[in-house]
This record gives sequence, structure tokens and C-alpha cells, in this order.
Amino acid sequence: MLNIVVCVSGGGTNLQAIIDGVKSGTIRNTRIVGVISNNAGAYALTRAKENEIPAFCISPKDYADREAFNQAFLDKLAELAPDLIVLAGFLVILPKQMIATYRDRIINIHPSLIPSFCGTGFYGLKVHEEALKRGVKVTGATVHYVDEGTDTGTIIAQKAVEVLPGDTPEVLQRRVMEQAEWVILPKAIDEIATRTK
Repeated sequence: MLNIVVCVSGGGTNLQAIIDGVKSGTIRNTRIVGVISNNAGAYALTRAKENEIPAFCISPKDYADREAFNQAFLDKLAELAPDLIVLAGFLVILPKQMIATYRDRIINIHPSLIPSFCGTGFYGLKVHEEALKRGVKVTGATVHYVDEGTDTGTIIAQKAVEVLPGDTPEVLQRRVMEQAEWVILPKAIDEIATRTK
């Protein structure tokens, strides 16, 4: 059984895709052992509780400094003992020690076809605003392993999504989520889970 922890800062739509995948059996051999958010108001925490998944808020605001926050975050991860950590819209710079401890066991979903529209500052609507500004005809999403860089780890899966005339950043964001993110993230977790039986 692959024990996963999902880290998320906002609404948790990708978390919901994972929960649904585990329930339906499209994500096999997997159990969500915890959800961690840096944002006490994140709807992702409600989604977790509604599905009887342990949910924790660990916010930098609650600690004297970044070092104390990092240690609390690492301690919670150690307690949950995940085989895989899934970053699903987690807007926190990971402690270097976490990347070292969980090397090749942290994956992230990014709402573009890396290497386009990625790296520092590219998250949320900003990614889709830039894609529309550049006039690309195709965008999409990428699941990748996390390393010390920003969106620089080995790519696991990508899925293209057409950009349509009249798209706004919000409309494009929704289409990328529905057609790419919610498809390839559960699939990537399932592949990792079935590979590590």
C-alpha cells in the first residue's frame, strides 16, 4: 500500500480528484494518510475532513521564523511517514532537508507544459495569463518529481489542452484542470503505487 500525504494551499480540486480516484479504484494500492495546508482557510482541509482524512494546518504565520515552521512541517511529515508526497497547489518553498529526505518521493502538478510558463512566480492564474498573452494554441499540465529547483524535476506525465478563441485566464484554468490536471495526477499516483507494490 502506497501511503501518500497531499500538500495543498487552496480549494483542493486536485485533492478531490485524488480522493475520488482512490474511492473509485482508478488509483490502486493507495491510501491518503494526511492532508497538510499552510492556509487555515483552505477548502482542501474541509474536503479532507469530509472524507475522514487527517487534516493539518501548518502555517508559517504560526511560527517565530522560517526555521521553526520548516521543523514543524518536517516533524508532521515524519509522523505521517508517507511513501509519496503530492504537492497539489502547495504555495510554499519546501525546506531543502525535505527534498533531501524524500528524494524521488515528492511529485508536483503544474498547470502548463513544462518547460513553458514555469519556474519562480508562475502559479495559479499567472500561468494562464502568460499563456494567453503569448498566444499559444496549446497548453496543458505536467506532473513532475520535485528537486531543488522550481519546476525543474524529471517529468512524469504531460497532457495537452487546446487554447480556444475567447478564452479568459479563468476559463482556460478550468479547462486545464478538467482535461489535464484531474486526469494525469491520479494516473501518475496510480502508476507509482502499482510499481511499488
